Amino acid sequence: MDVSPPDDRTAVGLAVPPGTEAPPGPSTRRWTAERDRLEAAIAETGVDFDQPRSIYWNAACGVEAGADFAAIRARVRRYADFAPTFEAVARRREARAEAAAADGHQVTARDNYFMAAVHWGAAQWPIHTDDEVNRFYHRRKRACYARYAELADHRIEAVSIPFAGGALPAWFHLPPGYHGGRLPTVIAVPGMDSFKEATVALYADRFLSRGFAVLAVEGPGQYEAAMTGLHMTVPAWARTGTACVDWLVRRAEVDAQRIGLSGISFGSFAGTIAAAHEPRLRACAVMNTCHQPGWTAAFEQAWPTYKMRFMYMSGHTDEDAFDAFARTLTWEGHAEQLSMPYLVLAGDRDELSPLACTEALLAAVPGPKQLVVYQDSRHSIGGVPAANLGPFAPTLAADWLADRLGGAPMTSEKWYVDASGKVTRTPL
Repeated sequence: MDVSPPDDRTAVGLAVPPGTEAPPGPSTRRWTAERDRLEAAIAETGVDFDQPRSIYWNAACGVEAGADFAAIRARVRRYADFAPTFEAVARRREARAEAAAADGHQVTARDNYFMAAVHWGAAQWPIHTDDEVNRFYHRRKRACYARYAELADHRIEAVSIPFAGGALPAWFHLPPGYHGGRLPTVIAVPGMDSFKEATVALYADRFLSRGFAVLAVEGPGQYEAAMTGLHMTVPAWARTGTACVDWLVRRAEVDAQRIGLSGISFGSFAGTIAAAHEPRLRACAVMNTCHQPGWTAAFEQAWPTYKMRFMYMSGHTDEDAFDAFARTLTWEGHAEQLSMPYLVLAGDRDELSPLACTEALLAAVPGPKQLVVYQDSRHSIGGVPAANLGPFAPTLAADWLADRLGGAPMTSEKWYVDASGKVTRTPL
């Protein structure tokens, strides 16, 4: 569902003009107080100062995009560099896609339209208001992804899921080679800094390659949904799973008895809430946890950009009002309703959500459950020996969902993956 006027190619300026003190949209006290420290971290570390975004967006785009992200890592040295740097790369990839299409090179056009869409979406990340820059980037992202969908090696459909008087935007994917029949299906919920167009990989997607259909959705507060006025609240997410399943069970391609949910980062919280209120889901797997009630670590200890992004997602501009709202961000009273198999993958040094909060959540879950903890890993699981030598977290989650939707039994247990890659299993 597009939310903007007809598209154009007019340059509309930088999202964060050089020299400005704050990006458009909500600001916070810590943004002002810690701006010099944040800029120093970006100057030293670059685009991945807070999380490995260049890695997970590169993973979605494939090997060819490696040069794009290497250049982006070299170029971004200030917060103000984010949007214009991604915009420049997006324009180059879109131009390459159009040239390839004109020459009849459809595969090259397809790949470049996908990469352009991801870069346009990445350019939206630092913008916390529905200004014309954000909407311009959104229009280009949608246009490029729509062209990719026309050329893709599998069927992709733009979706609007009726919700609260509006609609949740999504893309519905069927696996390559699909010729009919009912498929196991995954509802995929991205993190707060990512978006539905980057949720299903260009090549060897972990769900499509296992024969799943995928509903890549943006729920209340996420990117396009926020632009339509559907803001993040816990009650809204408690209705989101039902809205998605209601849509899916009407599709001839979907096996209504084999629908699961996957959530990453913000999606580990929102997806848990959604699953708790939708018993037709047969399994729920989440990773990179956000399970601390009130989100204190994310909002008051991590970089202030997390809080600013969430203020935009929830429709807040006043920080004090948002602080009151943040106290409603809890799984308590919801996790107790999770009856389907539930998997959590977490780092034991998660800086956004202490592991103890996830352990408390799992203690409240009455259904079968599994916790996989990676030694020394931070919020985004990876970059440490446990993640490199042990089970690859995204693959483990995909296989686990395949087993659960396939009817395989499970035992409630905790896995601890140590620095040697060894997995120690104990009852949970």
